[in-house]
Amino acid sequence: MHHRDSGAGIAVDPAVRDELRHNTRPAQWRNPEPADRYGLVVVGAGAAGLAAAQEAAATGTRVALVERDLLGGDRLNFGCEPSKALVRTGRAYAEMRNARNYGAVVPPRIEVDFHAAMERVLLLRARLSRATSPRMLKEAGIDLFFGHAMFKAPDRLDLDGVQLRFDKALIATGAEPDVPDIPGLRDVGYFTNETIFGIQSLPRRMLVIGGGPLGCELAQVFRRFGSSVIIVQHMPLFLPHEERDAAQILSVAFARDGIEVRLNTEVTAVRRVGDEIHADLRSDDYVTSVAADAVLVGTGRVPRIDDMGLDAAGVRHDAVHGIRVDEHLRTDNPAIYAAGDACMAQRFTHVAVATARMAVANALRGEQQVLDDLVIPWCTYTDPEIAHVGLYVREAMRRDIAVSTSTIPLHVVDRAVLDGDDVGFIKLHVADGSDRILGATIVSRCAGELIGQVTQAMVNGVGVRGLARVIHPYPTESSAIGAAARAWCREHPVSPRK
Repeated sequence: MHHRDSGAGIAVDPAVRDELRHNTRPAQWRNPEPADRYGLVVVGAGAAGLAAAQEAAATGTRVALVERDLLGGDRLNFGCEPSKALVRTGRAYAEMRNARNYGAVVPPRIEVDFHAAMERVLLLRARLSRATSPRMLKEAGIDLFFGHAMFKAPDRLDLDGVQLRFDKALIATGAEPDVPDIPGLRDVGYFTNETIFGIQSLPRRMLVIGGGPLGCELAQVFRRFGSSVIIVQHMPLFLPHEERDAAQILSVAFARDGIEVRLNTEVTAVRRVGDEIHADLRSDDYVTSVAADAVLVGTGRVPRIDDMGLDAAGVRHDAVHGIRVDEHLRTDNPAIYAAGDACMAQRFTHVAVATARMAVANALRGEQQVLDDLVIPWCTYTDPEIAHVGLYVREAMRRDIAVSTSTIPLHVVDRAVLDGDDVGFIKLHVADGSDRILGATIVSRCAGELIGQVTQAMVNGVGVRGLARVIHPYPTESSAIGAAARAWCREHPVSPRK
């Protein structure tokens, strides 16, 4: 595959860039005159903060929303939305290369326009930013403030010299990249999810440090654009939280794409040699060196809670776990709640939004919603995708919960075969002695879409027998969920009544 970094392809009107800037941080913004007291002050205008502010304002609460940097937070600027835009473009290039499998005549060289791919990301971000622009927030009745918020008392914070008093507050400041302390790394320069979408040209060779979801997704994207990619993971496996058969399928897919994965390997030092970046790697007693043109750090994220005056507000916190909350998302200060990445171990946008809405319900409406009631699915957006909800078998074993599992491989699913995407499976975990679904793992091109059906069943108490009765249109991959449920029912027939 050939690539170039010309400006050909998608040409973004300068007005698009201006719109994005205006919708995320207007250049000439002036903060409004604050109210004497707010029913709710939300600190952080990412996914959680925006959801909370909009939810509270819709009930008539006087709301102030405070943002230090950009509206939209990670979701719009550094995370889900720009990364999935690139994932889709990378998939398009992979489909073009494989088009001969579907009867197409493929040219010997497919040209990659990296500049156009990045411009597309900008265009889509501008479009999506309209829903949470300052104008839209004002129309919703939300007072928007840009600045550095510092708590000064249990019911008051300072915003660059302006006092905001509140009855209730919600901290939704999100998380930031956790950069490992590797000698020389900061000297040579590196990318994280917060900077990679501003990269100006496609690196010929990329070193990805970290084999978690972020590292895996972007490694595959850049490989499909034409970069030579090496993933270095200090653990003996990548995607360490997923089931091993799921991770193994992805490992094979990475090998197919030409991604080199070095497990049980540490980056011990990084240095610049001429125009190259050299990284020293150690695996047990074996030491080697690799050369790269860019380094992407994807080793995880930590709560962004520094320099906020949390002690003055009576809010307990630590650098690793973030803000300490109870089962209702309330901090040690009963007037202050937290939501999203600032307090949750599961750092996903959908979790941020769900916990923000829960916090508003508990703080403003006196409800007693609890975190343990949340059924949280997640998905790693590689090709194939890996999605999961509920318990893994290993977790059930630790809790002494007996589990039976039903698995349907995609190579027996007609639609997956017809689409040429028949690598993967659908796996349901069911509690022994009942038909209660405890969890599921799906590996598929569209796993993120499919996992919602199982999640919906779990949330609404639909057992695996109920799932087996669902009629799916034919041919679809979702029919495999019904097939897995029916397979379990055949293995666990209902005893006839006497």
